[in-house]
Amino acid sequence: MTAALPSRGSRAAWLAFPLGLGLLLLAFLLSISVGAKDIPLAEVWRLVFQPDGSTDGLIVQTLRLPRAVAALAVGACLAVSGAMLQGITRNPLAGPGILGVNAGAALAILAVVVFLPALPARWFVAAAFAGGLLAAGLVYAIAVTVGLTPVRLALAGVAVGALLAASSNAILILFEERARGALFVLSGSVAGRTWEGLLPVLPWAAGSLALALLSAQLVNLLALGEDVARGLGVRVGLVRAWATALAVLCAAAATSIAGPIGFLGLMAPHLARGLVGADYRRVLPLSAVLGAAILLLADVGARLVDRPLETPVGILITAIGAPFFVHLARRVGQEK
Repeated sequence: MTAALPSRGSRAAWLAFPLGLGLLLLAFLLSISVGAKDIPLAEVWRLVFQPDGSTDGLIVQTLRLPRAVAALAVGACLAVSGAMLQGITRNPLAGPGILGVNAGAALAILAVVVFLPALPARWFVAAAFAGGLLAAGLVYAIAVTVGLTPVRLALAGVAVGALLAASSNAILILFEERARGALFVLSGSVAGRTWEGLLPVLPWAAGSLALALLSAQLVNLLALGEDVARGLGVRVGLVRAWATALAVLCAAAATSIAGPIGFLGLMAPHLARGLVGADYRRVLPLSAVLGAAILLLADVGARLVDRPLETPVGILITAIGAPFFVHLARRVGQEK
């Protein structure tokens, strides 16, 4: 389904990248500028590169900058994860939130904090990866038993995601004292993120993104369909396993930073394909740029909805993404 999307002209496609990067830069600066205390954009640029020890400088360096970097990394990882899953499954409804990957990753981190409290935080991504991979496998197995279609795969993902989220809530209730240190796993927010919490996770996020971008041509081959890919000499099972693992690793890194944020991994790839066509060598990098920009702007909006209080950014993304998902599901159902 994904491979059937028309490609765009090269001029329009390459124009999307500088525009997307410009939007990302503006969103990044706004994320540092806007908050309980607004800081002029001209000052933001200076304080990022030349901290001066002032109150505004401390706000930028210790609060706003790590939060903006967290939103950038999470948005890029979720968008790339969604784009890869859509290409691998040839399913326009696929995404780390829809297929239960985010919920599985969050449950795994919560379980580690509660039952293995001595485990260092750097292992959170590995635990999230295992949880996300198991969740994706369970969703796929359920969908296969009832007949694999895009809508059924998405419904199975929603059901499994709800079950895993309920399991996380049960652990929070039963082990309230132990689970306090992992409340961020369910928050769907980048508020309060610090360099201390980010630095162990950022190499995972950067590494998974880099490997995903380098694997774009493999996703192109899978998006053509199994028969065509095999005819081209592709070892479909091995390539699918590799690409799926990368997609889950991206989502795991994002969940380790911000908790589960749904629908971003669904929306950003569709926006990217609408701009540059179906070639994943363009879709993946543009998805990363758009995903990061969307989450940064949504996080700015989350600070303004009930100022000076803050709304979790996951709520804003869901408010936008849920209608998008319903519209997309209806369209896919009509095409079937």
